[in-house]
Amino acid sequence: MTERFSAAERITVNANDVSFTCLTMGEGPLALCLHGFPDTAASWRYLLPALADAGYRAVAPWMRGYAPTSVPLDGAYQTGALASDAVALHEALGGDGDAVIIGHDWGAFATYGAAVVAPERWRRVVAMSVPPAAALMSGMLSPDQLKRSWYIWFFQMAGLPEIVVPADNFAFIAKLWREWSPGYEAGEEVAAVAEALGSPEHLAAAIGYYRAMFNPGLHQSQFADAQAATQLPTPQPTLYLHGADDGCLGVDMVGGVAAALPAEGSRVEIVASSGHFLHLEQPDMVNGLILDFLRA
Repeated sequence: MTERFSAAERITVNANDVSFTCLTMGEGPLALCLHGFPDTAASWRYLLPALADAGYRAVAPWMRGYAPTSVPLDGAYQTGALASDAVALHEALGGDGDAVIIGHDWGAFATYGAAVVAPERWRRVVAMSVPPAAALMSGMLSPDQLKRSWYIWFFQMAGLPEIVVPADNFAFIAKLWREWSPGYEAGEEVAAVAEALGSPEHLAAAIGYYRAMFNPGLHQSQFADAQAATQLPTPQPTLYLHGADDGCLGVDMVGGVAAALPAEGSRVEIVASSGHFLHLEQPDMVNGLILDFLRA
């Protein structure tokens, strides 16, 4: 953990009927940073100080269901719920139209939806490692990507993932990190995920994100507008970043991203020598790309 990041304040914010625990640094316009799976708010340990130094109030919540954030009483884990959470956090944190939103993996899904459903709240958008819907769907069924996505199909099974994932000190999670970011030493991250998903309720929540992907019966009507928004192009200038060696979603998925983003002000960057967790593997490069984009 970086020395600067150790100064981050931990706060609790109630939004969307969920009690979110967040890390925060700095003062200024809101920069909301949303993590994915299998990850925690601590993965923003390099970006939060950089955003604070650039004049932002950087906030990174543990996403719904990831301890110490509460397990939502509504049991909703569809992408529309995640997008709605981001909008509710913007409101609860006193954000304005100069706020920016940054999402990785599942956080990227939330970012796309929040940017569309409440465009007036966000000046710029950054997404990492999961392309927007139009580009994502065109590549998900390729033979190579189907092989990479084995864990998604495994999570559709009833009961077994809840047994397998936490076994042997979350060896399953360690395997995903090795496959997705080859060569990266992820011991600190795996330990943080094991803590966040250590209870059966929190683990079921994280797996629930994947089950809601393919089962509309798990979708709730109050999130219908935000759900639809996750499938639409962002209206704001958007920066998309993807690791060249991503073992979760291959770099071949990036080809259609530029066409799915607003033509004016948007950028697509492939980050060399990094996998799925590029903001941890190449923090200086990723921080520089994000800060340059936000200054434009």
